[in-house]
Amino acid sequence: MDVVSAGYEDRDRYDRQKRIPWIDMDKIHAAKVFVAGAGALGNECVKNLVLSGFRDITIVDMDDIVLSNLNRCLFFRDSDIKIRMKSEVVAERASELVPNVNIKPIVGKVQDIDVNGFDVILGCLDNTMTRLDLNAAACYFGIPYVDGATDGMRGKVQVILRGRPCLQCVANRTHVKNMELRHTCTGNSSFTPHMASDITTTSIISAMQVREAMKIISCHEELCITNVTYYDGTICDMFTAEADIDPTCINHGREL
Repeated sequence: MDVVSAGYEDRDRYDRQKRIPWIDMDKIHAAKVFVAGAGALGNECVKNLVLSGFRDITIVDMDDIVLSNLNRCLFFRDSDIKIRMKSEVVAERASELVPNVNIKPIVGKVQDIDVNGFDVILGCLDNTMTRLDLNAAACYFGIPYVDGATDGMRGKVQVILRGRPCLQCVANRTHVKNMELRHTCTGNSSFTPHMASDITTTSIISAMQVREAMKIISCHEELCITNVTYYDGTICDMFTAEADIDPTCINHGREL
């Protein structure tokens, strides 16, 4: 007869998470995750990924750390300002949270990275062009893509899966107008004014992104967001807007 001592459950780091019926920890441990962007959303997403049991993470960003990053990026410190690169610091400090985690930092443009071979992509970007490029690559290789975006107290999450609308499908004229303008990730010479940012909104959107990734990796895509979910922290409201595949979208040419 096995003897179970009091508190034995607490000896398993993931005991409470394993109590959620649909979560498959073996698949989560083995998954290869690509995180595009190491700013506010990237910091929070990597933190959530590591604590949720993901062990193989690649994060890419081309920028260094500035003072204004510090109020919404938990892995950055004053001593990092203008000295260290975002992706490298996120990888180093997130690795301290959980043993046996492999986080590979890449300093460079998202557009230059070959994403083929990853199991899921998390988009934590702040400009339209790079997001659409990443969306196209994900669709081409058939990789699930969880896109997150914030603007002050507002945010949104969209899960792009085969047979569902992608970012290109729901792009509007404002997106097209702003495609060439740089915030921090494209490397172009044109700039738009910085957008408002709030850590509470970032925390919520990133948590939703990682939760969707957990569903995908656990083979429960039927539980994922099917359209575009919007969050408004000012009025504490969340709603999902319907989205359809654009029959003219080049990313769905092989599906229709």
